[in-house]
Amino acid sequence: MTLSFSVLASGSSGNAFYIGTDKENILVDAGLSGKQLDRLFQQVNVDPSKLSRILVTHEHSDHIKGLGIFARKYDLPIYANQKTWAAMDGSLGKLALDQKFTFNSGQVQTFGDIDVESFGVSHDAAEPMFYTFHHQGQKVALVTDLGYVSERIKKTVENANALIFEANHDVSMLQMGRYPWNVKRRILGDYGHVSNDDCALALTDIIGNKTKRIYLAHLSKDNNMKELARMSVENHLSEASFPINNGLEIHDTDPNIPTPIYRVV
Repeated sequence: MTLSFSVLASGSSGNAFYIGTDKENILVDAGLSGKQLDRLFQQVNVDPSKLSRILVTHEHSDHIKGLGIFARKYDLPIYANQKTWAAMDGSLGKLALDQKFTFNSGQVQTFGDIDVESFGVSHDAAEPMFYTFHHQGQKVALVTDLGYVSERIKKTVENANALIFEANHDVSMLQMGRYPWNVKRRILGDYGHVSNDDCALALTDIIGNKTKRIYLAHLSKDNNMKELARMSVENHLSEASFPINNGLEIHDTDPNIPTPIYRVV
């Protein structure tokens, strides 16, 4: 048995992440419509009726748009911290009491044969947090929607077998782009999003001997391009003597196309 996952959707229009084993199947975030989520699961040959639960990172609509609908359709329990539950109040429709569970930041909870560790990030939400997943010595880390990467976060996610990591924007594209200055300032600030260059710099401290795959996630539609993000990160890592394409692979993610299921080895 091994951890398997797919970045179902990633970007400012919607986010969803699937991870599972033979015994446990978890969806993190449901930031697309129920129909879109069903389509994404179908594309990676995962039956959503086999899901065990949904974990929530924070209350922004690109992470919870289809949460209530999907949870009701498949009768799934939802886990979020108390501040996120309060911030989502009124956005999810009617949920049964036995579908609402608390998972606070800084906790480890065991679901089936997966230990899930939550950790806080700096983002302009009520109490945003992301997750690392542990199973039989394997580790997968999901880290997006953060203004900067703290030393605490680096320690939490270091040497994961696979990392799903934010490379939101190219700073020059953002500065020259059409966004109003207050939005640019938010994105560039400590509670915004991580740039391609800052992603690469953080990864140099995080990648370990076990790390085989990095997925560049939550790319801005207006202020980034897959090729640019990948080139920026690969150049930084190559200069730091990391074995790009010789033991370490960089992968794209997409807002509409799921990544193929990857089985951690």
